[in-house]
Amino acid sequence: MPANPDFVYRPPQQPYLQIIYQDDDLVVVNKPSGLLTVPGRLPEHQDCLQHRVTRVLPTATIVHRLDMATSGIVLMALNKAAHVDISRQFEQRKTEKHYIACVFGHVAETQGKVDLPLICDWPNRPKQMVDNQRGKPALTHFQVLRYAEQCTWLKLIPVTGRSHQLRVHMLALGHPILGDRLYAHATALALSERLQLHAEQLTISHPSSRLRMDFHVACPFN
Repeated sequence: MPANPDFVYRPPQQPYLQIIYQDDDLVVVNKPSGLLTVPGRLPEHQDCLQHRVTRVLPTATIVHRLDMATSGIVLMALNKAAHVDISRQFEQRKTEKHYIACVFGHVAETQGKVDLPLICDWPNRPKQMVDNQRGKPALTHFQVLRYAEQCTWLKLIPVTGRSHQLRVHMLALGHPILGDRLYAHATALALSERLQLHAEQLTISHPSSRLRMDFHVACPFN
């Protein structure tokens, strides 16, 4: 049985669409937690960031995604050449990005990495899991920003882009992200109404000018 069979999709409506940058080649949007990046299979899962953007910018195409529960920066291309160029930057790891997360407990090391291969946990999909034999390589760097009473604020830098990578790597570290409906234990889940994971910063080379462009959206639960 899939994880969370009782889940009901209720995407946030305010703000409906928050564009933080736009030019002839690309648009950068701040995705709220709770909104799908792309539509799901079911009719009730059609409201998503992609559809909201294409209602006002019909040529926009998805270059990368965020989990539904994750908030923050999503970049979309506005023409084919830009899509090809930006996709290549992601594939060749020429982009720079980091996330902010609040995890349960106190992380002992002030900085480090999690280098654990991941694979779909098929009986419990969409969950992912660590699998040293069959998993695809996945690497995350982390840095402690500060400690609170029951949690640690982290800066997370994913080197690879596996599905649920940051969430599963933090779980493997022994510190699940607060409010994680799929991976947190009951105490960590109860500490936040939303997943405390936010895509705060993304840097790319502009597909036309080649200038480095840095996009930043402040963490909403900070």
